[in-house]
Amino acid sequence: MKKDFVFISESVTEGHPDKLCDQISDACVDHFLQQDPFSKIIAECAVATSIVFIAARFTSHATVDFPYIAREIINQIGYNQSTFNAKTCSVLTSLKVLPSDEYGYTDEKTLTDDQIDAIPVKNQVTVFGFACNQTPAFMPLPIWLAHKLSRRLTSVRHQKILTYLEPDGKTQVGIEYRNRKPYRIHSITIIASQNKNSGPESARLSDDMRETVIKPAFADEGIRPDEKTKIFINPDGPFITGGPSVHSGLTGKKCAVDTYGEYSRQSGATLSGKDPSRIDRIGAYAARYAAKNVVAAGLAEECEVQLSYSIGLSRPVSIQVETYGTGTVADSKIVQKIKDHFDFRLAGVIKQFNLRYLPSTIKGGFYRKLAAYGHMGRMDIGLPWELTDKAHLLAGE
Repeated sequence: MKKDFVFISESVTEGHPDKLCDQISDACVDHFLQQDPFSKIIAECAVATSIVFIAARFTSHATVDFPYIAREIINQIGYNQSTFNAKTCSVLTSLKVLPSDEYGYTDEKTLTDDQIDAIPVKNQVTVFGFACNQTPAFMPLPIWLAHKLSRRLTSVRHQKILTYLEPDGKTQVGIEYRNRKPYRIHSITIIASQNKNSGPESARLSDDMRETVIKPAFADEGIRPDEKTKIFINPDGPFITGGPSVHSGLTGKKCAVDTYGEYSRQSGATLSGKDPSRIDRIGAYAARYAAKNVVAAGLAEECEVQLSYSIGLSRPVSIQVETYGTGTVADSKIVQKIKDHFDFRLAGVIKQFNLRYLPSTIKGGFYRKLAAYGHMGRMDIGLPWELTDKAHLLAGE
């Protein structure tokens, strides 16, 4: 396994068309669960010039206005271009009401262990959870820094520090590793969309990005750009307007941005737009929870947990652990510890993380907040799968 290498991860702002779609999809999930916590909902979205398309399948007692949700999200993100805005874009929907199933209105909080064991998953998937000690959030440093830059790029726009910025943007951070540990910042790339009427010249844009985005984002980091760090600001020239009028978007296209920046594996399954009964979504959260506690317990410096589920079974058919040679005990022993202390059954995960009720208890919804800047490693929401409350159990055996 390589010990000296450069690894690059990207993030995108909340205004990137793919992330716009993710937020609309997850806002739909929130609206259903806020009214009916037992809703089953799959919502997918696509955007292009002046058009939003939402395809949804659901069974629920809730009444949801899909076009209203889409326009609300577009307005909140800040799209007011003549070619794409909340007032004039067309919102098309394709909706299908599904029949309810026997588990549709069962509250997991009331179930016994045997009852939880009797509820199978309804789809097949292999999910991955990862954690490492490179950051306080136990996330790989490249994606951690890329998200910080994206959030800062959005912040200076919302605060009108740089009034010429538009919502669309991308960031990329390359880290040079030595002996598998972050050593220095290799490169930084920022793609910032600009208003065509007031966009600055490239020299001013570069100075603005360095002073208002890059410098604050790295202010509290142990590793910062040095004189050899390559910094690219809109290297392909001005990025005018951006957004759906320039490039289309689709729910679920940014799986690496949602997880670990491809430093670790992730499932090909989309995370956004699915209610908690989908194991391809919540299984990824459960795997992250286990991996983070393994690292927090000091059992490894890096840990990837792999869970494989088959339709009709409640438990994963396979649980695998990879610590990349950093484990303090054998990987097989870590697997056994995980099996002893973590519940990966569908109903068990829903129950422990309270996933049906979080949209009603968190202001502004819950799942929509996950749809930009990552589902993992978030320190701003209080995610149940980011707790390290089982680290002492893993370390104590």
